[in-house]
Amino acid sequence: MIKRFFAVLAMAAMLLPAQAQLIASWGSIDERYPADFGTPVRKGSVNSTAAWRGERVNFQMLVANRQDTPATPVNDREVSYRFSELKNGKNIIPATNVVGGFVQYVITDKFTGCGKHEVDAHGENLVADRITDTNPTLVPMGGYRALWFTVQVPQDAKPGTYKGYVELTCDGKTTKHSYTVKVLNHTLPAPSEWRFHLDLWQNPYAVARVHNVELWSKEHFDVLRPYMLKLASAGQKAITATLIDRPWDGQTYDPFGSMVTWVKKADGTWWYDFTIFDRWVEFMMECGIDKEITCFSMIPWKLSFRYYDQATHSHKYINCAPGEEAYAEFWGGMLSAFAAHLKEKGWFEKTFISMDERSLQQMQAAIKVIKEYAPGMKISMAGNYHPEIEDDIHDYCLDIFAYGAYTPELIAKRRAQGKVSTYYTCCSAEYPNLFTFSAPADAEFIALEALAKDLDGYLRWAYNSWTITPEEDSRFTAWPAGDTYVIYPFSLSSIRWERLVQGIQQFEKYKILLAEAEANGNRSRVKALEKLLKSIDIKKISTDSGKIVNGFRNGLNKM
Repeated sequence: MIKRFFAVLAMAAMLLPAQAQLIASWGSIDERYPADFGTPVRKGSVNSTAAWRGERVNFQMLVANRQDTPATPVNDREVSYRFSELKNGKNIIPATNVVGGFVQYVITDKFTGCGKHEVDAHGENLVADRITDTNPTLVPMGGYRALWFTVQVPQDAKPGTYKGYVELTCDGKTTKHSYTVKVLNHTLPAPSEWRFHLDLWQNPYAVARVHNVELWSKEHFDVLRPYMLKLASAGQKAITATLIDRPWDGQTYDPFGSMVTWVKKADGTWWYDFTIFDRWVEFMMECGIDKEITCFSMIPWKLSFRYYDQATHSHKYINCAPGEEAYAEFWGGMLSAFAAHLKEKGWFEKTFISMDERSLQQMQAAIKVIKEYAPGMKISMAGNYHPEIEDDIHDYCLDIFAYGAYTPELIAKRRAQGKVSTYYTCCSAEYPNLFTFSAPADAEFIALEALAKDLDGYLRWAYNSWTITPEEDSRFTAWPAGDTYVIYPFSLSSIRWERLVQGIQQFEKYKILLAEAEANGNRSRVKALEKLLKSIDIKKISTDSGKIVNGFRNGLNKM
């Protein structure tokens, strides 16, 4: 039942001894709680949920450091937490399956759409987003701290209601706060088997900078691993690879370099070194991400291509555009060598030459070169819909403002051909999105919108293209705050990330239930699922995203 937190906190204060100052209450995962008492808190309180075996579910608590009377001294107070195991009779969900931490604040702004601006041009606000692993942590006087945690239900858990508790310790006193997870008699497959086509572009260059390690060194791959394992745990399908230097013209704080070295030898012939590309792809596959290798880009934002000139022992640039003879010559040799290399490695069938937000004319010219020099090479694109080239795009991702071009007939045709049809959001869409100021439920809605539109999944251009100090300030010079990343340095999670994964799980659950109902000829169940799906209404997301996603999730759990 939804309650006003002020009422909860006031009642708790009356029940505690006069000297008590720390109050903990269950909160809602739909809220980003404020940093101090100056801002009212709104919703609570949820300490029970249902889950499938193999599913991850989230909880949030709110801890307040308050002053009972004007005469009572108030100081910053150190609070630690411990998660217990969850028990259902003799059945156990281990404490190691419960992870989380206190939510810390980053600077955000507001929705302004796309366009370059000064970092502080659109204001400065604090927002709860980064889930830390700092234990204990300080709760400031007159302030709040939320504790977010996630329970991973084992795939072999016995159905039933499991009870656990969160143990909070402050000033030598410990309190226990109980919660329950009702494990249902359904099983969610491992993330590697999920159908949802998740494509979040990775930036290994940002990781090297933040961890201060040499690019592509052993230390670099060591610090990369937790990030990519986290991404794999969400069912990520694509490896982001670069064929040229700065395919997006250095739009991020940490520009993307080329994973392929282009060398023009002294005799005028070309040689291509794929060593870094191979190491990156092999590493990502070891982390469990192995369905696609998306290679950017034959059509960069700035049509200038860097290479090493052996004759002058220097880097040079060639400027050429799709449709020009020089362009076909420059790319033709590389594509032939790249295709041969991919076939030798056994990767040709899963590799894509990838472009984003390019014009029809540019795409047609590039496709012509690909077909001539690397026949059979797959192509992916994120951008507007061009019916003239649709048949050539194996993985087609449309902007949220353009995905209406996906008719049921087109989706069915592409799916029958083994092609992928997804959508993306970027700086142009206020709802749903993954900005640091976005409502938490918006992140969960993203996967449900793909489900409602019968799409295969979702693409986002930035998994970890961090700002200069992402753990402090999520604002950037071109887009709304948080647009450039959804996780934090040192592989720390965020509210946005956890809710995005939660939405992907609901996508999977719906697909499983629908397939079972259809296989069993259970028409009433099919109709009930179809009715539930109609509750996903993007027109209502600006005010009702929490109500929509929670209603959908609860409806699935009753099936």
